[in-house]
Amino acid sequence: MQKPSLMQKPSHQLAEIVLGVDARRPADGAVRFAFDCARLWGVRLRAVHSWRFPSCAAELPFGIPEEDRAAWEDHEVQLLSRALRPWREKYPDVRVLEDVRHLPPAEALVQRSAEAGMVIVGRNRAGEPGTVARDVLRDARCPVLVVPV
Repeated sequence: MQKPSLMQKPSHQLAEIVLGVDARRPADGAVRFAFDCARLWGVRLRAVHSWRFPSCAAELPFGIPEEDRAAWEDHEVQLLSRALRPWREKYPDVRVLEDVRHLPPAEALVQRSAEAGMVIVGRNRAGEPGTVARDVLRDARCPVLVVPV
C-alpha cells in the first residue's frame, strides 16, 4: 500500500484552502505550500489576514470615527494585496480570495475553517507552533497544517 503524500489531494471534497497570512511578515514556506496545494488540487485559496486597531485608537475620547476605521482597514487590504502579489504572479492559475478580518488571528481562521477543507498556518522561527497555530489546531473544524516558515 502506498503511503499518502501531503501534496496528494484528500479523498473528501475540498471547497477551499484557508491560509493564515500576516501581511506584514508573511511566512513564505506556508504561503508557497498553500499556493502549491491550491494549484495541484484545483481549489480556491482564501488568504486570511486579521488586524486590530492601532494603539492610538484607544486614546480617542469619543470612539473611532468611521473614516478612520475605513482608512485603517483599507491599509490592511493593501498590505495583504502587496504581500500576495508575487505569489499571484508566480501562480496565475490559482484563484485567490483576499479576506481581511478585524478579529484576532486564531478566531478569524477558526471561523473560516467551518467551510474549508484545510487551514494552513506557519510556525514560528523557534520551530514550535505559536499561539495562533496552537489555538487553530485546538479549535478548527477541518484539518490544519502547520508549515515551517
